[in-house]
Amino acid sequence: MRPRSHEPGCVFCTIAEEQIAARNPFAYSVRDTSPVTALHTLILPKRHVSSYFDLEAEEKGSIDELLEHSRRDILALDPSVKGFNIGINVGEDAGQTIFHCHVHLIPRRRGDVANPRGGVRAVIPGKASY
Repeated sequence: MRPRSHEPGCVFCTIAEEQIAARNPFAYSVRDTSPVTALHTLILPKRHVSSYFDLEAEEKGSIDELLEHSRRDILALDPSVKGFNIGINVGEDAGQTIFHCHVHLIPRRRGDVANPRGGVRAVIPGKASY
């Protein structure tokens, strides 16, 4: 395991304790401050690393644990949630704007969009219908 690191000026490296929803040895979760839907949650490694592909196995496992924990928490808080999108932006050309790896867990509710077919494929216009 690489040493834990923090990047000065990184909004995720300096997150306030009271914003943390859950944690484990290598990761933590917070509610997104610009949510796509209500209860949109971010799961992040504690170590400052920009890409999911640079994470260590322990970090990926910790993120997976918190994804499942967050899913259960969201379902308990809001039974209208019927599905989820899980997304990771890696690199500026993929839309990443904060270069501290973070996984989006986006709760979905029936009718939140007119036609959810294609899910994450909709990030490229015209590619959701196939």
